[in-house]
Amino acid sequence: MTTVLILGSGPNVVTCMGWPRVPFDRIVAINNAWSVRPDWDDLIHPDDFPVERQPLELAPHQRIIRSADYVPSQNDYGGFVYAGGTMAFTAGYWALAAHRPRVMAVLGCDMVYPKTEKTHFYGTGTADPLRSDVTLRSLEAKSARLMALASMQGCAMVNLSTRESRLVFPRGTPETAEQAKPAPVNENIIRQALAEETRLGYYVPSGKYWKEEDRFDPNAIDALDALWLKSVHDV
Repeated sequence: MTTVLILGSGPNVVTCMGWPRVPFDRIVAINNAWSVRPDWDDLIHPDDFPVERQPLELAPHQRIIRSADYVPSQNDYGGFVYAGGTMAFTAGYWALAAHRPRVMAVLGCDMVYPKTEKTHFYGTGTADPLRSDVTLRSLEAKSARLMALASMQGCAMVNLSTRESRLVFPRGTPETAEQAKPAPVNENIIRQALAEETRLGYYVPSGKYWKEEDRFDPNAIDALDALWLKSVHDV
């Protein structure tokens, strides 16, 4: 069983530069976050991620994870409409499937974008969660879903950030992350939420959910999101 560190592009991701590798067994970097520290293992990014922002060379232990890898993994956990169409959640579901971790700790994935400060560690970037997208109406609910399904798999989710966050994961530190326990969840509500996902049928095997967005009812997704939030709060 492994402890996975997932690095996003939030401004505070640079705080991990001086962290010792222990206790993290795998480091998963999202998009530009590979440049924060050289000992990352997996770099996950969309297929249109600019070539000039990708690493020039890979160490023997390093690999690139693209849509051919992460779309099937996210589909195994219900697909993009239910899981949320942003790379932070995609990285979480992919890591759950690929590494079967005991703990997933995240940093730089708070998805809070102030107007007067840097939005990304490298300056200003495109804030995916702020785009018009039916899958991102409640980032809190999408993080609750990931945490609930991770808990059912015996995996704890921990947010190592000390900043404002849209994630509902418990907070932690690099020193305590390895000892984290799966969050208590309401399994009855989880079953209700999964049954509702099946009933709605908003599954897009290709992962390109935006091509079918007209058939998704935002009110139905809001009601589903409310169930997922309840699954981690009503325990």
